[in-house]
Amino acid sequence: MIEGERSLHAVDNSCTSAAVYSADMLSPGDKAPSISLVDQSGNKVSLTQFKGRKVLVYFYPKADTPGCTQQSCLLRDIADEIGTTAIVGISPDDPVKQSKFADKYQLPFPLLSDATHAVSEAYGVWQEKSMYGRKYMGIVRSAFLIDEKGRIEQSWYKVSPKDTPAKLLKALS
Repeated sequence: MIEGERSLHAVDNSCTSAAVYSADMLSPGDKAPSISLVDQSGNKVSLTQFKGRKVLVYFYPKADTPGCTQQSCLLRDIADEIGTTAIVGISPDDPVKQSKFADKYQLPFPLLSDATHAVSEAYGVWQEKSMYGRKYMGIVRSAFLIDEKGRIEQSWYKVSPKDTPAKLLKALS
């Protein structure tokens, strides 16, 4: 395997008939997996567009739900405190739902649609979850601070909505 390349392995999942993929967790110093997804306005957004600046990439399970709204609004509220650091949100929601979410809460950053969850898998956040005894695949709320050269500076898996902006501010200070 080439340095910085991510390996994806098929795993058995009794909840679906198709194979799902899982990636190892990313750590500081790892090359950030590439991102090229459509945002809430239908524009293609790539991680390479942010080269030369830090980027917070945060993954949330579903737009316009209480935890995802709290996380996104708290990030919106600190946007003036993070200098040139960009913020990018990613969920499996389609661009229309992302657009309604962004408009409703005046979110000034791109919200990307990862309907196939390929990027979520590459970042290791597409995982088996359980609710009321039912197992299913979904996004584990996580955030990644990517440095100016495209490397993971910080990774926060299973981060709480309110801790995402606090961890970002602490990492940038």
